[in-house]
Amino acid sequence: MIADRYELEREVGRGGMGAVWLARDEVLGRQVAVKRTGLVPGGGTPDAQRAEREARLAARLSHPNVVAVFDLVADDDGQWLVMEYVDGVTLAALVEREGALPPDRVADLLSQAAAALAAAHAAGITHRDVKPSNILVAKDGQVKLSDFGIARSDAEKTLTATGLVTGSPAYLAPEVASGRSASAASDVWSLGATTFHALAGKPPYEVGDNLLGALYRIVHEEPPRLDDPGWLAPVLEATMTKEPDERWSMEQVHRFLVGGESKAGVVPPATADPQATQVMAATPPPPPRTPDQPFAAVPPEPAPVTSSSTTSTSTSRHGRSTSPLVVAGVAAGLVLLVLLVWLLAGNDDQTPAADDQPDEPASSQTTQSASEPAAEPSADEMEAFMADYLATAPSSPETTFEMLTPRFQRASGGFDGYSGFWGTIESAELAQITADPDALTVAYTVNYVTEDGRSSSDDVVLQLAFRGGDYLIASES
Repeated sequence: MIADRYELEREVGRGGMGAVWLARDEVLGRQVAVKRTGLVPGGGTPDAQRAEREARLAARLSHPNVVAVFDLVADDDGQWLVMEYVDGVTLAALVEREGALPPDRVADLLSQAAAALAAAHAAGITHRDVKPSNILVAKDGQVKLSDFGIARSDAEKTLTATGLVTGSPAYLAPEVASGRSASAASDVWSLGATTFHALAGKPPYEVGDNLLGALYRIVHEEPPRLDDPGWLAPVLEATMTKEPDERWSMEQVHRFLVGGESKAGVVPPATADPQATQVMAATPPPPPRTPDQPFAAVPPEPAPVTSSSTTSTSTSRHGRSTSPLVVAGVAAGLVLLVLLVWLLAGNDDQTPAADDQPDEPASSQTTQSASEPAAEPSADEMEAFMADYLATAPSSPETTFEMLTPRFQRASGGFDGYSGFWGTIESAELAQITADPDALTVAYTVNYVTEDGRSSSDDVVLQLAFRGGDYLIASES
């Protein structure tokens, strides 16, 4: 019995921080996983410090794809980390048992890990040890990311001594292998290396007894490539690229993986035009990105021009008020500038580019080729989209801000106005919802709980935009 509460049943795993046991929480009557991590808290051992760090950082993340940490307890001379028990196997064990996995299955599993890492990065946490043995696969297929023992938040700058390499060598990013500090981009590389492992049935680098040789190859040689990674080739190229600034963000990786094979030709946007959607021809190298660059499912549209001569303002639930006259003036200037550049360039193509066309929330405008059947909106997808939006917005407005069209982002007061609203919301629970695929509208009731504990309810009608299977929020009634 641990801490007069947790009854040990059997050992279920063993890793660098010790054995993991299945135990029963006698107080709450549930199964938990417990891990002995060393001396009592404050004892100063590396294992104790790692356990305290894992408990602290994991407690900051409430995500369905992160192993929940329930408690950190001391018993006699030992310290135990009490966690959610996941009835399943690690991705490493799964690949060892089944061999190389098909791309669709890899995408299904690792899109969940990417979602967890994107949430961690949004919270300012770098995992620093992403690898197959830290990705748990439950019997129902749900994935849980574990072991934040060497993770670091943005506020922690002295986790390791200068030049000390942390993480598992076969999955280390080149900058970490050379002794530099890990970043969110380093996690992106490691998830790419994990993707390689799942597709190939083996790690991208064989370490063996020659650790220094492996680190040298990671730093100085070109990243390894698979002969036939299927539709996941762009993910490997965009994650396992040596320059951190050229890698996709974790959110971009997640969006690509959940898109599926039918959307594998759509690559997250390049630095030159963050709102443009690029379509791959064959297998060109992935586009560069900026660290904060979002993925956009639809091209940008000009701001709405109003004929009103008043100075009244409109206020959106999603942000602060904006002035129609200011928006109209900016929009008119942009239109004149684009027209002037187009005329000077001598463009004799009378069909405007897709990026110059206004955003119309109609399903007829898609990014699919003419040879493919056009995707059609569905009520179930629209309702799921809104459920995901409301569940995510209070904890990660950075993520849901990109679920708005550029026009509605501006109407919501930009990110400052948008996050100013959602920063006051503790939770947003969807009470009821009705979706109309023909009109591309959703009407729902949402119950808010604010940070100070107050409750309120609101009825909302939203107009959505639809592009080849992707939804964005276009306006609010």
